[in-house]
Amino acid sequence: MTQQADLIRKSIRRRSVRSYLISWFLRRNFKPKLISPDFDAARFRRALDRDMGRNPAAANVEIKAVENDGIRGEWNIPGGQVSEQTLLYCHGGGYLFGSPLAYRSFSTHLATAAGANVFVLDYRLAPEHPFPAAADDALAAYRWLLESRDPHQIVLAGDSAGAGLCLSLMVQIKEAGLPMPAAGILLSPYADLSATGASLTTNSRTCVMFTGDSIRRAASTYLAGADALDPRASPLFADYAGFPPLLIYVSDNEVLRDDGIRVAEKAAGAGVATELQVWRGQPHVWPLFVPRLPEAVTVVNEMAAFCKKAG
Repeated sequence: MTQQADLIRKSIRRRSVRSYLISWFLRRNFKPKLISPDFDAARFRRALDRDMGRNPAAANVEIKAVENDGIRGEWNIPGGQVSEQTLLYCHGGGYLFGSPLAYRSFSTHLATAAGANVFVLDYRLAPEHPFPAAADDALAAYRWLLESRDPHQIVLAGDSAGAGLCLSLMVQIKEAGLPMPAAGILLSPYADLSATGASLTTNSRTCVMFTGDSIRRAASTYLAGADALDPRASPLFADYAGFPPLLIYVSDNEVLRDDGIRVAEKAAGAGVATELQVWRGQPHVWPLFVPRLPEAVTVVNEMAAFCKKAG
């Protein structure tokens, strides 16, 4: 029988003025687009790449595009640092949008802080490529990394749908009998596509980016009729025994809060060393706003320290 692990819970109450300003901006400019009934994923992808792609990358980080036997992505390699550690990063976007370009500012700052090579996976997106395309791409990328890297030097990280994809990947790694990575970092994980978390309803007003209905719509688009309870799609329902240590962040006012909390409780119940941090009033996946947001800088530095300790 698996012994339950202690779940480390931290509640972070401080909030900066910039957090309020960024939340105001997102509520006015992004939430209306993301919850609109005529939301168009392809159009939003282009706008996101244009807008987020303008954010400057961290200095002295080499960017290398990869397209190898169906595996696409982007290496972020910090200059002047020699590290055997690799972060496999899965971006968010509800399985509908997001890209290495949109995430480049964040991922290069993470690479610099961790002193590690970060591979941002460019997995296939719905509706053009519904489930299990993203899950298949994540497993293929992990197998590819194992060809040249020790699994104990690999850390999985992701946000929102990408954090759910990291958990999905752990499910597949376990099923395939592959060695587990050293650790996992999950930012506001989207882990239950059956949409049973209470915060989807209770936090629809307070979340500055989504409503419960927009989350349900994304799930329906990605699943395209597939079973929402499949652990590769909704890893909340997986068996977590044997998973590596997890570091999980959520905001108390976001609609995906309860996905992250339930993942942490499920993992600890399966004997996985787990730390859960619940921050007050932050926008969904606030670490993406590094270096402008003080709370983002704090979390990126904590992620880096966690990676170094894991490796």
